[in-house]
Amino acid sequence: MTGTNATTANGTTASGTTANGTTASGTTANGAAALDRFYARLASPGYGGDYNPEQWGPEVHAEDVELMRAAGVNLVTLGIFAWATTEPTPGTYDFTWLDAHMDRLAGAGVAVCLATMTASPPPWLARLHPGTLPVMADGTRLHPGSRQHWCPSSPVFRHHAVRLAERLARRYADHPALALWHIGNEYGCHISRHCHCEVSTAAFRTWLRERYDSLDALNDAWSTAFWSQRYSDWEEIHTPRAAPSFGNPAQQADFWRFSSDELLACYLAEKDVLARITPDTPVTTNFVPVAKTLDLFRWAPHLDVVSYDSYPDPHDPDAAQRTAFSYDVMRGLKGGKPWLLLEQAPSAVNWRAHNGRKPAGRMRLDSWQAVAHGADAVLFFQWRQSRGGAEKFHSAMVPHAGRDTRTFREVTELGAELAKHPALLRSTPARADVALLLDWPNWWALETEAHPSASFDYLRTALDHHKPLYDASVACDVLPVDADLTPYRLLVVPNLYSLSVQTAARLTDYVHTGGTLLISCFSGITDEHDRVHLGGYPGPLREVLGLTVEEFDPRPDGTWAEVIRLEGAESVVASDDGGPEVTRHSYGRGTAWYLGVRPEPGALRELVDRVRAEAGVEPVAEGLPEGVQARVRVTAAGERLRIVLDHRDGTVTVEPDRAAR
Repeated sequence: MTGTNATTANGTTASGTTANGTTASGTTANGAAALDRFYARLASPGYGGDYNPEQWGPEVHAEDVELMRAAGVNLVTLGIFAWATTEPTPGTYDFTWLDAHMDRLAGAGVAVCLATMTASPPPWLARLHPGTLPVMADGTRLHPGSRQHWCPSSPVFRHHAVRLAERLARRYADHPALALWHIGNEYGCHISRHCHCEVSTAAFRTWLRERYDSLDALNDAWSTAFWSQRYSDWEEIHTPRAAPSFGNPAQQADFWRFSSDELLACYLAEKDVLARITPDTPVTTNFVPVAKTLDLFRWAPHLDVVSYDSYPDPHDPDAAQRTAFSYDVMRGLKGGKPWLLLEQAPSAVNWRAHNGRKPAGRMRLDSWQAVAHGADAVLFFQWRQSRGGAEKFHSAMVPHAGRDTRTFREVTELGAELAKHPALLRSTPARADVALLLDWPNWWALETEAHPSASFDYLRTALDHHKPLYDASVACDVLPVDADLTPYRLLVVPNLYSLSVQTAARLTDYVHTGGTLLISCFSGITDEHDRVHLGGYPGPLREVLGLTVEEFDPRPDGTWAEVIRLEGAESVVASDDGGPEVTRHSYGRGTAWYLGVRPEPGALRELVDRVRAEAGVEPVAEGLPEGVQARVRVTAAGERLRIVLDHRDGTVTVEPDRAAR
């Protein structure tokens, strides 16, 4: 069944995002109802992968449906990189091939997450409109031959992308296979810090006008009195291009904000069309493994359901914990709601220096880890392994050798296993007692140049603070700094260098009313414009922490120390010279802990175990050996489903599940 041809898009290119983070679109008015209809299409957790039939001929297409039935596939993403196939020349569309696949999938009972195809423009767009190509900070223009070769601020790119999205929406609005829209693909994966062309520069100036209203306000926020950088005209401001020395840190942080917002505006331009034409179909896009590029907390309200791509390295002994952290982020984007694993690899990937295969059972374990942390779908890139192209050695559900392979047998077994657990679908992860705060503007500010140490790695620090909880099988939500903190007994805050007075007041109130705060070094240093809080570090946190940091003492070996003067706090761990390194301060009805150093993993685990014990935080399951974790999902009927993940070789006995507190 197919729809009718569409009229062309209106070419609207206005940004949907303002400098203060609000959007012209927001979530779909009936997004929740649309999501209910999506879930009603699936009798059990979503299972399948990226389907790219344009790479193959009719004889393969017939086999695909047969193999999908055998593997238990009930959901595929379709058409992600099919723009050039669908619009081979400007304004000329060929939907016949897609019609056939939509009909075939509908007949097989497979729901389709249909892509808008705008992740990778066809070569004709660059040929006719070279200004759509991105420019690097050094002035180098990037070209076609890969993917994501487009400037996010380009009105020409947005016009063509929106036009294609509208055509697709009108044609397939009533198609029985359509279950979910997939906009773009992995935004910011390659164009990470946006573009430095003249169009982007003009858009940056517009964004800054909206954020600051006046040049005086911008000059104040950017501290331009330093190094004679004061601007007297908006036209003097450029993107942070290659420069002789250290760039302005506030300008760099704002450019990160702008870049995230401009990519969001591209997403929203397509979403607005889809929401208008197909309001009953939910919308998503897939985020890459947690990265510095996008402020995901600003994006999340505009996705009806969060989707994520996960690629743990089989050679990395810490991969499971890093993956768990990312899944905790995905769950936190929507306040604990389930999310979709839209991509993972059945075995090896193709883009690392050494692309190790997943040993037997590892793909199953990885998939159940996602489900344990809130995933309502387990999909792969891709369904069938490509014969040519840059990702031909990336594993797929159907390998080059076909069905008689270990990979396809494991894929089929997992599909059958997931189908046996319909109650998992849309069950919610049990409430955590611990939250870890993650803040993208802080990330951007912390990792600028000319700091006391160049060794600050915000993501690495966040992972280090998450690991003791993961190892102890303690559930943890990852939240933004403006989240509701009241449900949590323990709040873990890594390196909150950039801290507004308002956020500091919320943290202080959290402790005063009975919460336990564990915050690490180099926090509370600057405001949201990277201006130092005067009067002593850690600025607005001095009172709640009960101390002053008089000096920083980074060492050549990358270790960190601080000269701390106690102002009510007690020293819990001292340095060799007797100075405080870890402190504890009773404040109101709560307690604030401060780490003035970067403890070794064992010491940090010991400290976090003590802090969470004092806060009354318990693991999901007691007595689990190292390498075994457990998580709980709660069904709509209130049934608690505990999933135990054993990352070792061997067996494990688990005590019966406790009732929810």
